[in-house]
Amino acid sequence: MIESPPRPRPAAESDSPAYLRLVRSSAWYDLAVTIGFATPWTYALLHGAANAASGALGLSPLHEANPTQLLYANLMGSVVTVWALLRLVRPQRVHGLFDGAARLLFSAWFAYALAHGGPELLWALLALEVPWGVAQLAPWCSRRFRRSRRTRPIAVPL
Repeated sequence: MIESPPRPRPAAESDSPAYLRLVRSSAWYDLAVTIGFATPWTYALLHGAANAASGALGLSPLHEANPTQLLYANLMGSVVTVWALLRLVRPQRVHGLFDGAARLLFSAWFAYALAHGGPELLWALLALEVPWGVAQLAPWCSRRFRRSRRTRPIAVPL
């Protein structure tokens, strides 16, 4: 069976250029902040720079990463880098919803780490994550925004 190409759909309020710019901007932020975690070599550079910044600000130094911590940092950096690239190449409003939720989860884990003696440098990340999360989730609190979503069937190749 031959499928006709999808018809162009009118831009809904939720697909507004402003919201998609927000989704793309948050992706640029993620790329800048997390790409250094993606490999052991870039992590070593990032760790050294973060330690230098902590010292310059009079904060406690970061702990040296053991191989397991390094693995988790590299996994997180790799996944967030790929997620950021997806939002840069194909920004969609639903990406803002999921990214906002992920940012609130990250914020919870930053707060948990800080409450349990984590490095004070996490305060800076927490101060950035919360506003990004709120900015991307706030429109979803509007009934009009949620209703403006158009549901299209997704063709999945077999």
